[in-house]
Amino acid sequence: MNLAPKYAYYPGCSGQSTSSEYEVSTRAVCRALGLELAEIPDWSCCGSTPAHTVDHVLSAALAARNLVLAKEAGFDTVVTPCPSCLTNLKTAVHRMEDPDFMDKVNKLLDRPFHGGVQVKSVLQVIFEDIGPARLKAMVKKPLSGLRLAPYYGCIMNRPPDVMQFDDPENPISIDKLMEALGAEVAPFPLKVECCGASFGVARKDVVTQLSGKLLQMAETVEAQAFVTACPLCQMNLDLRQGQVNMAAKTKHNLPVFYYTQLIGVALGLAETDLGLDKLIVSPRGILARIGQKQPAAANQ
Repeated sequence: MNLAPKYAYYPGCSGQSTSSEYEVSTRAVCRALGLELAEIPDWSCCGSTPAHTVDHVLSAALAARNLVLAKEAGFDTVVTPCPSCLTNLKTAVHRMEDPDFMDKVNKLLDRPFHGGVQVKSVLQVIFEDIGPARLKAMVKKPLSGLRLAPYYGCIMNRPPDVMQFDDPENPISIDKLMEALGAEVAPFPLKVECCGASFGVARKDVVTQLSGKLLQMAETVEAQAFVTACPLCQMNLDLRQGQVNMAAKTKHNLPVFYYTQLIGVALGLAETDLGLDKLIVSPRGILARIGQKQPAAANQ
């Protein structure tokens, strides 16, 4: 009998494109940890973060359609790796606690939503259902010698009455998971500051300034790499790092990992399951030094 915890899985649109390495590493790590993910059949876009700026009811309907499908498939818990999807799905559930709002949403759906579904991030499930101590016992390749800046972004834990996980101003879940893997976690004071998110499409100058501030702070605290849980944060810090360097005349060269990639490395998973080759700033240099217990350095 299979007794592995099983969750309805909402991959999100970016996992099929710009953050495919997050998607493959999430699936690989959950499989290794014994967490069974059942992809929601015929899932569709949740509206991500922009939809609510136009219409709260329509935004909730986009999210609720996926919750209905999960419920019909027999699940009461939906998990997703993406903070933007997490925000939209959880906000929809929160707003539909108001019967009048739920009625407006259901008028847009083919089949109505009646509640009974909770939403969590994959990070929350790994932190709460597996936990740092159990994860530590599964490590095959400790990340010793690797000093990390944990970066959560601005929506993973906020607003707290909706997200209901970790501290909204000083989250520690990624910190604790990385420490369990043997890595050193730098005291990173900007862990919930905004990187600019999708604003880079309209105002690249603003994003390069905000992301540049984060990169500079990471080097100030002598981190060798970032670790994050958000596709937009990862993209701004990794893909746009060259743009930041050009705009600010800096020479940042910090790899930006998804936390699932580093868990996978520590568990000894195959690189092809972790998408490490998708990272723009090469992690090869610092990955080669893992296990050597060398002092942390600001630059590679």
